Amino acid sequence: MNTLFGKKTLILLAFLALLILGPYGDSRVSAIDRTTYKGLKTFSEVLDMVDKNYVEPVETDKLLQGAINGMIKSLDPHSSFMTAEMYKELEVETRGSFGGIGIEITLQKDVLTVVSPIEDTPAYNAGVKAGDQIVRINGKSTKDITVLDAVKQLRGPKDTKVTITILREGMAKPKDVELTRSIISIKSVKSRVYDDHIGYIRISAFQERTGDDLKKTLREIEAKARPLKGIVLDMRNNPGGLLHQSVEVSDAFLKSGNIVSTRGRAKGMESKTVAKDNGDEPICPMVVLVNEGTASAAEIVSGALQDNGRAVIIGTQTFGKGSVQTVIPLEDGAALKLTTARYYTPKGRSIQAEGITPDIVIKQIRPGDEKEDADHALLREKDLKGHIKSPKENDAKAEEPKKETDNLDRDSQLKNAIDILKSWDILKKNSKG
Repeated sequence: MNTLFGKKTLILLAFLALLILGPYGDSRVSAIDRTTYKGLKTFSEVLDMVDKNYVEPVETDKLLQGAINGMIKSLDPHSSFMTAEMYKELEVETRGSFGGIGIEITLQKDVLTVVSPIEDTPAYNAGVKAGDQIVRINGKSTKDITVLDAVKQLRGPKDTKVTITILREGMAKPKDVELTRSIISIKSVKSRVYDDHIGYIRISAFQERTGDDLKKTLREIEAKARPLKGIVLDMRNNPGGLLHQSVEVSDAFLKSGNIVSTRGRAKGMESKTVAKDNGDEPICPMVVLVNEGTASAAEIVSGALQDNGRAVIIGTQTFGKGSVQTVIPLEDGAALKLTTARYYTPKGRSIQAEGITPDIVIKQIRPGDEKEDADHALLREKDLKGHIKSPKENDAKAEEPKKETDNLDRDSQLKNAIDILKSWDILKKNSKG
């Protein structure tokens, strides 16, 4: 047993040394604090005691995995250790097709919480809303659950059932919602044309083909419009996705200018992307719709178009996730998703825990009254426990659409966006007179 333990300890120490020294960090041993080695020695002693003395036999591999999970979880809400199975799930998700119920989730104050339901999925159709707390899955409490464990429980083969128990502000008691899983084939880009001249493009997430799908969509709406006089880019409740796809989407509307820059501790994480003039970018006025559910890659696009003066941003303050997660594959098929840098807009604004402030703030209004829609209850990055602080927070320390709809009366933000573009055309005509 001691020999086996010794081998596993050496493997763990080698792995921890890899995290401490690289692959992105400084390789000088002198940079490592002596207390780190003392901590590793204490860990190996505790592991040995558990292995020998715990009331029941334990699997050392599970203990090591639990230790790694705890270490990475202590960093921030977005870093995580993924088993080989979880890593495969991540790869499936970025391709946009998987079996599940269709929700984006996170941990808010250690409670499993819905960031956004995905349109036209079982959860969306059953009325699950952003901000809902999931207190049980199949009758089992979600207390101390990780996001990855929750995803594993919620996903499954098509036509199988899962019951989630949700708690929503204003509810007297938790409510059970039985859902039948389906294949979640997310079409990340949807479109239509309003009033023959206003193109509407909805991007719900940034996946492997989002950039290509957007370019195809632009050609389609330009062919339908007579002529195209304005574009509404709707990224409300868009949780983000792949960084390079947000760059492609931004570049589709920009002929020049910076798109986004990243800065981290390691020089290899510093980058800046610049728009290229491809000759086919639309030149009509643009409005971008955002809200509290607009996050990550969607905020990069919003910031790029806003800072370059390409679009008017309207809606409400965005989520504020401005950190870069690098997925580092490990030898056994597992992977480490590690926060390695922050995003910055072309004018050098940090998105992290701040978000994008709209040029025109317009809250969603429920049809039939003047009350603010439930979007105000959506959580933001700054509400997440252990989030990476924004520069403003550090300085201080030192001192929806819910759904695309033909009825604009039910979507006050979209109606305002279209009215702005119509006014734009009218003002342009009057200025010539």
